[in-house]
Amino acid sequence: MSSARLIYLPLGGAGEIGMNCYVYGYGPQDQERLIVVDLGVTFPDMDGTPGVDLILPDVAWLEARKTQIEAVFITHAHEDHLGAVGHLFERLGAPTVYARAFTAHLARQKLGEYGFSDKVVKTVSAWPETVKAGPFTVGFLPISHSIPESSGLVIDSPDGRIVHTGDFKLDRAPIVGEAWDPELWGAVAAHGVKALVCDSTNVFSPEPGRSESSIGGDIETLIADARGMVVATTFASNVARLKTLAEAGQRAGRSVCLMGRAMRRMIEAAVATGVLKDFPSVISPEDVGHLPRENVMLLVTGSQGERRAASAQLANGKYQGVSLKDGDLFLFSSKTIPGNERGVIRIMNQLSEMGVDVVDDNSGRYHVSGHANRPDLDQMHKLMKPQTVVPMHGEHRHLRAHTRLAAENGCQSILAVNGMIVNLSGNAPSVAGYVETGRTYLDGSVQVGALDGIVRDRLRMALNGHIMVSVILDEDNEPLGEPWCEIRGLAETGRSKAPLVDVLEEDLDQYMRRAGAKVLADDDKLEDGLKKITRQSTQDEIGKKPEVTVVISRLS
Repeated sequence: MSSARLIYLPLGGAGEIGMNCYVYGYGPQDQERLIVVDLGVTFPDMDGTPGVDLILPDVAWLEARKTQIEAVFITHAHEDHLGAVGHLFERLGAPTVYARAFTAHLARQKLGEYGFSDKVVKTVSAWPETVKAGPFTVGFLPISHSIPESSGLVIDSPDGRIVHTGDFKLDRAPIVGEAWDPELWGAVAAHGVKALVCDSTNVFSPEPGRSESSIGGDIETLIADARGMVVATTFASNVARLKTLAEAGQRAGRSVCLMGRAMRRMIEAAVATGVLKDFPSVISPEDVGHLPRENVMLLVTGSQGERRAASAQLANGKYQGVSLKDGDLFLFSSKTIPGNERGVIRIMNQLSEMGVDVVDDNSGRYHVSGHANRPDLDQMHKLMKPQTVVPMHGEHRHLRAHTRLAAENGCQSILAVNGMIVNLSGNAPSVAGYVETGRTYLDGSVQVGALDGIVRDRLRMALNGHIMVSVILDEDNEPLGEPWCEIRGLAETGRSKAPLVDVLEEDLDQYMRRAGAKVLADDDKLEDGLKKITRQSTQDEIGKKPEVTVVISRLS
């Protein structure tokens, strides 16, 4: 019997929504030839990851096996599938990246920012074209989503066919991009599907998913009835929605202006790759001020409350010379991703204070999801008839619910979370082991581990404040003057009504006077003592135990 095995290993996206990164391997244990599917990011929040720019999957396991990586395949151009390609490319040994034209265009831009040649990205046409990558043969199977040229992957191995759905919905009229083609997918399934690795995002939504083309009428009515300037925000990557919004504005007699770099970049990429051929003409932000407000429509970035995006800047007062006024209309043609609610609501309230009428999508009239709902997943299972369903792209509760749906459809399944190696060989999947995984933070231009302590220290300082204590000792280890303190993020006075700095410096001075010669001569012991006194005195005065930094200077 062969010692080779077929494995699946999620490093991101299984047990969470976002930061997708999946590994498939075939070969003897620990010698498998590997392919990577998607290299995505997730976004930080101010409460849990202050100061962090992006969050990347922990690819240490892959980095240690970079000579075994055959290629990287990107299913589509959303940031949670493509956003880490430039950051992680070199760590993975600079493998060839395969994608369809629209995604490849954006991947080249991201890699170009890091100085990599655009030749490392290879454009692949849709199925039945395939790519040979070691023991795997991989093809891009078109499917509808909320961004152009989304694809599932047909991954053929010596142990059978895997279909990796990527993100998808069953939309027969998606406005931009390919429609759902059950005949094409059924033909792929006719050869037998060993494992269907499947999107789980909307498994709790009980109604069939709606088409992108179903919302155009309501959007047109809303814009036609508006009195002042109309502003609409949606995901910058949702080219079909941008087209629907722009055409609705144009038909209402409004000039359309794109505001936000990400939005312009997506439209330019769609036009350059032939995905989008008839987007309405647009005006520049400089031209907006020369037109009557009722004749203008802005399409802006920032649907998720991003602080630097156009929506937030307009809510703060002005962006690129344009400001909003009483009677204007602001449409959120998007769903708020869990975790972003606070930022979105903040912007909505700021706009409301200006007198702007804010319309969101609570009614479901102005946005449709790009992910398959439960009845759509049910249809996918029945069409593909896989031996095994492996849920992905979801929190644990989504994955668990998806395994139950698979059982209802007569399919075996396995709940695989990040770091779990699944052996897909044989007649039933099994857990073959676990690897250390987690998150890597992009902090400025540096990648740091989640356990490195940097974010932990920031959180501690944010929660408890910070005090710097400085002391000077002479050649005989005698204090020169009193210690002095600098305080950040703490109340200035406490229970004694005296300035906190004065109280601390008095207590520290007394400690220095009492300290023995051995303590004064030993930096470590002296630092420990000064920290303990500082924390205890601050606790007594204001009820907080701050982070403390001690600087000891010695004259030689």
